[in-house]
Amino acid sequence: MSDTADESPASQAARECADDIGAVGAMFMLDMDNHVAAAAAGYEGLAFYFGGRGGVLGDVPVAAVVKAFCFFPSASVEAGWTQAIGVETRHEAAVRFARAAETWAASHLPTDGIGYERLAELAGRVSAAADGASAPIFDGWRALAEPRSARELAYHRVNSLRELRFARHVAELDRLGLDPLVAFMIKSPAMADIFGWPQPRPTPTDEHRRVWAQIEAGTDVAFGADLAVLEPAELSELVALLGSMRAAIT
Repeated sequence: MSDTADESPASQAARECADDIGAVGAMFMLDMDNHVAAAAAGYEGLAFYFGGRGGVLGDVPVAAVVKAFCFFPSASVEAGWTQAIGVETRHEAAVRFARAAETWAASHLPTDGIGYERLAELAGRVSAAADGASAPIFDGWRALAEPRSARELAYHRVNSLRELRFARHVAELDRLGLDPLVAFMIKSPAMADIFGWPQPRPTPTDEHRRVWAQIEAGTDVAFGADLAVLEPAELSELVALLGSMRAAIT
């Protein structure tokens, strides 16, 4: 890791691994085979995403799910959340979602060449020590039964880190008062139709982008505080292992 003035090793590691955690953790959610299997079980549209990922929240009001997902319009969340309960219980949906992650890992990650056991250990220590009070999806995900295989366990815990960082990001968004849709139009405007955001959509200003940069920096600090349970050498190791996992995906 390179030196950055006034930045702790943990915050630096948080910044350096952010893209890998986000990209790798999301891949099973985007996998068409998993969505085909979910459709065969009775899920429609994005209902498996909302019902499965949000299933760890339990039987909560839809407003709590909208808040936890943050970057989706409430109508999309409510439709998916409502349809999902007609398929199976919230816990069953969450378990199905976790098994989808395992299936994806088994199909797309090599059996060797990556330090899966070490990655699982490091990620697991971060997850176990983190305060989940303001990170409900993360808190629910880490409470699920974990796979036994080192490869699938490592992937499961990478998604745990993804949910933890996401929650820290949402907290920073709330703290600085940037509208989620404005933030979405800065980060992923091409995905607005897929996410179901209605027209008209705002055009972010230079001030919005300045605040967004502050949110990103604040997220690194907040997630860095979670990573700080690791020693500096372990932080470097975690960053390297996450990069190796992403590079090895087939």
